[in-house]
Amino acid sequence: MKELWVLNKFFLKYRWHFLLGIVFVSASNYFRVLQPQMIREALDLVIENIGLYRNFDGFELQADLFALLGKSLLVFGALVLVLALLMGLFMYFMRQTIIVMSRLIEYDMRKELFNHYEELSLAFYKRNNTGDLMSRITEDVNKVRMYLGPAVLYGINLISLFVLVISSMLRVSVELTLYALAPLPLLSISIYYVSNLINKKSEKIQRQLAHLNSVSQEVYSGIRVVKSYVQEAPMIKYFRKESETYKDKSLELAKVNAAFFPLMLLLIGASTVLTVYIGGLGVVKGTITAGNIAEFVIYVNMLTWPVTALGWISSIIQQAAASQKRINEFLDTKPDIVSTVTEDSPIKGDIAFEKVSFTYPDTGIEALKDVTFELKAGQKMAIIGKTGSGKTTLADLLVRMYDITSGSIKIDQKDVREHGLANLRKRIGYVPQDVFLFSDSIANNIAFGRRDATEEEIHEFAKHASVYEDIMDLSDQFQTMVGERGVTLSGGQKQRVSIARALIKKPDIVILDDCLSAVDTKTEKQILGYFQNALSDKTAIIITHRIYSLLQFDKIIVLDEGRIVEQGTHEELLQQNGYYTDLYEKQTIEETSQSE
Repeated sequence: MKELWVLNKFFLKYRWHFLLGIVFVSASNYFRVLQPQMIREALDLVIENIGLYRNFDGFELQADLFALLGKSLLVFGALVLVLALLMGLFMYFMRQTIIVMSRLIEYDMRKELFNHYEELSLAFYKRNNTGDLMSRITEDVNKVRMYLGPAVLYGINLISLFVLVISSMLRVSVELTLYALAPLPLLSISIYYVSNLINKKSEKIQRQLAHLNSVSQEVYSGIRVVKSYVQEAPMIKYFRKESETYKDKSLELAKVNAAFFPLMLLLIGASTVLTVYIGGLGVVKGTITAGNIAEFVIYVNMLTWPVTALGWISSIIQQAAASQKRINEFLDTKPDIVSTVTEDSPIKGDIAFEKVSFTYPDTGIEALKDVTFELKAGQKMAIIGKTGSGKTTLADLLVRMYDITSGSIKIDQKDVREHGLANLRKRIGYVPQDVFLFSDSIANNIAFGRRDATEEEIHEFAKHASVYEDIMDLSDQFQTMVGERGVTLSGGQKQRVSIARALIKKPDIVILDDCLSAVDTKTEKQILGYFQNALSDKTAIIITHRIYSLLQFDKIIVLDEGRIVEQGTHEELLQQNGYYTDLYEKQTIEETSQSE
């Protein structure tokens, strides 16, 4: 139960639902326990008057006695019916409190977990796959909800019914009560041993289910690759193998439960046999009545479901504990990137890197080494380098997807960590290399950059990104739904929609990470022409493998293995006859051959 202790805050939050639920459960059981007493009275009345009824054979009074007995039994029957109705009414109320409480807590838990996911850094998402994240927020929360609702409800019901039933039984006969309850300690011992087994098996099942979700998610997301490499059959085979593992683990748990429930029913049956036998001896001795035996049999059977539910409740609690442990693992994970500042103010755009080094925490790869440069507000800088030279890492550090290992990054002469994180990211328009579009309309994907953008602004920035005409050629134009991760659009269209999404923010700093790699030369010139005008007063950093002659850069840096190997203007770098010069000459030859 230690893993479930964290849920007590929700019981405190919804304490009135919880307390009223206890009251309604107790009231329902109170009226339930009264029913066997009415039946006892009715049975004793009949047995006591059978002899009297036979003594009046041949007399007119016999008919009157029969009618009187009939009316009395009808009264008892009506009382039992009324008690049953009252019991049902309070059962309805107890479900409206405790089960509703569990649904409210389920909502709070999902919201808390989702919010926590959003706060965690990129390093967390590199360590954990999407399927596992989804499994914990869906399947694991469902398991915990079963503990918060049905398990708590039937647990309270069990305690309440036990107290009321056993107190009623003790008032009739202490000896008969002890015999009737004798098998229950064996039941407790069985629950203790089986619950541990259930817990271990449940945790393994949840982990395997998370793995299945991960496999499914990856196959569906990468379905193009799977089909193009004709790997459908191997993937089916692998998924079948993992599903078999999940099935075997689930069957093992089912076997434990299958053996447990008959054992409990056997022990309850033993209680009934003992009740009838010892009770019958008591009737012979005159210490109890036949109605008491009937009352006790009903009491014992009344306890059958709650006691049988002990195993079910135990199973639910153990599964919930296993699931909550997995949830706690993520909730206890603290975000690497934290912000202690809350502000909402424009950024001028001065950027300064001073001996910045960064090593990825998970892989230990040193991505940047002693990087130093300065960029004044409104200046433009290009970052050029080979794949893996650290270009994207530099952009990620600016928007604080990661924090630097050593050195300092300053924006407007203030350390980047002293800026409010939300404000910093709001003021920077970042178009990442790995374009991601949501499964929504194109208009909503562009407006994701600024939620209050008007339709006119959406169209305007689509034109700036040279994607307007492509969108207007689609069947539903701006309301066209984009497939998962933008799969229904071409690579160039996705890049341009992503550019429109960044520009519509009207940011103070613009970072473009190789975002024109999938567009043709004509479209590239249109976009760069807009950049030349629109970004004239903005600080801009363009990460690229190409040299853009249409843009005038105040500074160009060349990265190689995380270090700045060349730095200067276009003319200065050409004079150095290094990597930049080689790239420029190759690109010039390529463009010349294409024009010919």
